[in-house]
Amino acid sequence: MNIKITGDRQFEEVGHPTACGSIDMYGVAKALVEKGWDGYVRPDHGRMIWGEKGRYGYGLFDRALGATYLVGLFEALEKECKK
Repeated sequence: MNIKITGDRQFEEVGHPTACGSIDMYGVAKALVEKGWDGYVRPDHGRMIWGEKGRYGYGLFDRALGATYLVGLFEALEKECKK
């Protein structure tokens, strides 16, 4: 999950893509790929979306979207770096 900085020591959790928050998700993933990092990546918290009900911060749908976003981001970067 990305975060959007809203003030001094204040933030809100937002969708994963860079455009949604304050963290350059592409830049973070690119740095990891360029350094040959070989570990696990998983979405952390997820928002409750599409009428989902559950434990706050652990929305299943948003975490699934985040996992898919991260897999696609890393796949593209890994292919790009092999060129």
